[in-house]
Amino acid sequence: MSAPDCIFCTLIAGRAPVSIVESDEHVVAFLDAFPVGPGHVLVSPRRHVESLSELTVEEGAALFASARRLAGRVRERLAPAVNLHLSDGAEADQEVPHVHLHVIPRHAGDQVVLDLPGTPRTRQDLDEVAAALTASPD
Repeated sequence: MSAPDCIFCTLIAGRAPVSIVESDEHVVAFLDAFPVGPGHVLVSPRRHVESLSELTVEEGAALFASARRLAGRVRERLAPAVNLHLSDGAEADQEVPHVHLHVIPRHAGDQVVLDLPGTPRTRQDLDEVAAALTASPD
């Protein structure tokens, strides 16, 4: 299923130019049109899915398997390191509402900035959050 106004659905369906790196029944990996560097790849499910939680187990597995393979290729052929980045939701700066995982080539001294300013928390705070995220027994 695709969304007619989604640019990724348009690219995946072949209705606009795209440089595909790999694809299978669940995902398509293509070069970012606005890359931070050569080899910046987006891995996206074929099906229009806006949030990570909407992926099927098979789609999620295919998404991360493709990203793993591509990260290896990028490291072998283009850059000594990679970042994987996925924003899930507008508040997380997801610009295209179609799940996609960035495989970002990295070099020493590059200008790529992934700023994650954290604040130290107490053990009690961390344990309370862990408890909130822990699955309940069935």
